[in-house]
Amino acid sequence: MENLDIQGLVRTIGTGATLLYVVTDNERRSEGIAVQAAGRIRGAGAPYIWNCTAGLSRDGVPVPDTVDPLRALDFATAEPGPLLFIFKDLAWFWKDNPFIIRKLKEFAGSAKAKVLIVLGQEEIVPEGLREDTIMLFQGLPSIGEITSFLEQLQEREAGLKRVCAAEPELLNKLVLAGQGLDLVEIERCMRTLRLAETATAEEAVNALFETKRLFIKRSGIMEFVLNSIGPDQVGGMENLKFWMERREKAFGLETISTGLNMPKGVLIMGIAGCGKSLFVKAIAAKWLLPLIRLDMAAVYEGTYGNPEASLRKAFKTAEAIAPCVLWIDEIEAGITSHGFKAEGGSASRVLGSFLTWMQEKRAPVFVAATANAVEMLPAEVMRKGRFDEIFYVGLPEAKAREEIFRIHLARQRIDGSALDITLLG
Repeated sequence: MENLDIQGLVRTIGTGATLLYVVTDNERRSEGIAVQAAGRIRGAGAPYIWNCTAGLSRDGVPVPDTVDPLRALDFATAEPGPLLFIFKDLAWFWKDNPFIIRKLKEFAGSAKAKVLIVLGQEEIVPEGLREDTIMLFQGLPSIGEITSFLEQLQEREAGLKRVCAAEPELLNKLVLAGQGLDLVEIERCMRTLRLAETATAEEAVNALFETKRLFIKRSGIMEFVLNSIGPDQVGGMENLKFWMERREKAFGLETISTGLNMPKGVLIMGIAGCGKSLFVKAIAAKWLLPLIRLDMAAVYEGTYGNPEASLRKAFKTAEAIAPCVLWIDEIEAGITSHGFKAEGGSASRVLGSFLTWMQEKRAPVFVAATANAVEMLPAEVMRKGRFDEIFYVGLPEAKAREEIFRIHLARQRIDGSALDITLLG
């Protein structure tokens, strides 16, 4: 399974593939990539594009009597190549339709210098087509793509060009802020600079972060957390703070913040309400990394789709936004030894997907997992090497309680020198 880009699509077609299925959440971008790929295929010309309301069309010219998918497939099979066909809505029809599956198999078996690309949202291909179909995935744009896009966008957007000229480092900041967004959403954010002639560089970056927050929130299983909590605002937890300091001294705060030499992650377990989530926020703020919260209970329940597909989408989003901190709150709510052994099925596949990703991930995603009921976690999650360290957070001792009181008094702008903090603690 490969991510869809122009070069990869042309290369796949060059190997002789005739039937491709692209899993995408952005139909417009996937169509644009396929159109550009068609332009690189000698003799193919513009592609034919089909949807369920207009039928086939080429360069805006409709092909009569092709709204019905079977008639459209007959036309695609009969036309001589080289040609490229893009079918947008076909995945909605092929699930329980043996006639469409048969037509596609015939196209795949007889096509010469022709390619048919189906765009869909679900990672499911009918069983009868699996041996004939290559599945590709439309990933979010890479850092290189975003950089190139913003450089070109400056020529069209005077507001963006103005703020970039005023702050030379702004382009790099915008690229980092735009990771995890599609190019269409980035362009929409930059267009808002037209409305404010006095817009600043900070406002441009914040616009991207706000769009990212809303985009991630729409998934239902993830949340972009805005926070400014630092380790100095967390009382106690000296072992965790010492662990962070050692990593910063060994690798340097700047290299960690850019994703170089980033630790794998930590598992923080213990009593509810003792500051586990607060410290995760402190890690992200101290290392200047965006914080994404993943709701494992929502993933496992399948409220927002197939649990395994939802989890893979969450991991891909985190990797696209990387470097970042992926906060898995109450991990035992979605991954439990009881559910793994008793249910099997989706429960075991969710666990398998999580463990495989933790072991194989290459993107700089720091995983910070919290758990209240550690006895519910499978041994596979807690084994040495899965996380860099496992910490237990209990009730704060006297010294930690004093520190917590001092932090809260300072927040309320109360002079603690006149109080006996030891009595409060």
